[in-house]
Amino acid sequence: MTDTGTHTELAKRRKAVLPDWVATYYQDPIDIERGEGRHVWDAEGNRYLDFFGGILTTMTAHALPEVTAAVSEQAGRILHSSTLYLNRLMVELAERVAELSGIEDPRVFFTSSGTEANDTALLLATGHRASNQVLALRNSYHGRSFSALAITGNRAWSPTSLSPVQTTYVHGSRRRGTALAELSDADFTAACVDDLEDVLGQLHGNVACLIAEPIQGVGGFAVPPDGLFARFKEVLDRHGILWISDEVQTGWGRTGEHFWGWQAHGDSGPPDIVTFAKGLGNGLSIGGVIASAEVMNSVKASSLSTFGGSPITTAGALANLNHLLAHDLQGNAQRVGAVLRAELDDARLRLPHVSDVRGKGLMIGVELVRPGTGEPDAAAATAVLEHTKSAGLLIGKGGLDGNVLRIAPPLSLTEPEAREGAAILVDALTRAGERS
Repeated sequence: MTDTGTHTELAKRRKAVLPDWVATYYQDPIDIERGEGRHVWDAEGNRYLDFFGGILTTMTAHALPEVTAAVSEQAGRILHSSTLYLNRLMVELAERVAELSGIEDPRVFFTSSGTEANDTALLLATGHRASNQVLALRNSYHGRSFSALAITGNRAWSPTSLSPVQTTYVHGSRRRGTALAELSDADFTAACVDDLEDVLGQLHGNVACLIAEPIQGVGGFAVPPDGLFARFKEVLDRHGILWISDEVQTGWGRTGEHFWGWQAHGDSGPPDIVTFAKGLGNGLSIGGVIASAEVMNSVKASSLSTFGGSPITTAGALANLNHLLAHDLQGNAQRVGAVLRAELDDARLRLPHVSDVRGKGLMIGVELVRPGTGEPDAAAATAVLEHTKSAGLLIGKGGLDGNVLRIAPPLSLTEPEAREGAAILVDALTRAGERS
C-alpha cells in the first residue's frame, strides 16, 4: 500500500474542523474516493475489498449501474419537492416496501436515516399507547439522536443518562459476559422470557413498546435464538404492548435465510412496527417506518418530511430494491455467506483468541478475547483492522467492549471474493494472536 501523504494532510484538516467524538478507523485514516462492485479505492490509489459496505449500507454493489442511472436521470429532472406534493417514485417505493413488509394493511413513512426512523417509531408507539415507558434490549443500539440514545443499551454509544422516555432494559441477545452465557438456546429463551415478565411486573402498568434488533449490529452481531421474539410477543400481546423490529441492519435479505430479521421468529406473526434504512438506498440517505394503518394513522397532529422520500433518493432506492429482488441477492447472501462462515469457523479451531464466530448470511461477527482469561481483547480487534487494511480488506468492529469484528460485504459478493477476503482476515487474526 502506498502513502503519498494525501491522507495525512486531510486528517489534519478534518481534526481542525470536526468534533473529536466523530471517530475514524485506523491509525492513519483513509479517504475512500470511488468504488465499483465489491471494491473501493482511496485517494492515494490503494484498492480494497470492501467487507463493511459503509456500515452495512452498500447493500448491492458500489456504483451499481441501475442506481447510478436512476439517480442521474432524476437529478436532471428535479432533486427535491417534499411530502407536501405528490411524488410518484415515493408512492411506487412505498408500495413495494409495503408489499414486502408482512404487515397487514401497512402504511410506510420515509425518513432520512435509521435514527430518524426509530425516532418516528417511538413517536407512534408512545402516542398510540399513551405511555412513555419503553422496553429495549441490553447491548442495543438504535441511533444517535436524543431519543434513540435513550433506548441504546450499549455504554460505548450512549453519552448521556438524560432521556425523553423511561427505558427499561431486558435480556435478549448478548450472552457472553452474562450469567446466561452457558445456557442452551431453549434455556436462554426461557430465562429471557422470565426476565421480561419480571420487569413488566415492576413497571407502572401501561408500557408502550419493546424495540429490538433481530441481530444487534453495533453490539457485535449478537444473535438471539430463533423464536425468542415469538415468545416475547406472546407476553407483549397479553399486555397490549407494541413490538418494534429495528431492521436497519438486518433488513433486505442480509441474513440470507429471511428477507427480514424478524422472520426468524415467524411463529409470532409480524411486528407491529418495522424500521429500516441503510441498505435500501445503497448509500443514499433513506430510512423509514412500516406500521399498520391503525398505528401509523394514530398521530393526531399534522406532520410532514422535508427530505424523507425525496425524488432522488426514492429513484435510487427503487432501482436498488428492484435489482436486489431480480438477482436473488438474499439467496446469494445465504450461499456465499456459508462459504465465508465455513472459512472462519475452520480458522477458529486453531486460533485460541477467537472465542466466537456468529451471525447469519453476510452478517458475521468474530469475537476476540485474551487466551486463558476470556477477557475481551479490544486491542486485538484494532490490530486486526490495521492488518486487513494493509492487506487490502476493509472490515468493521463493535461489541460492548469493542472486541468484535463485523463482516458485512455487499450482498452481491462472489465466492472467490469471499475466499480472498477470508484468507486476508485469517492471516490478520493469526498475526494478532501472535502479539498477545
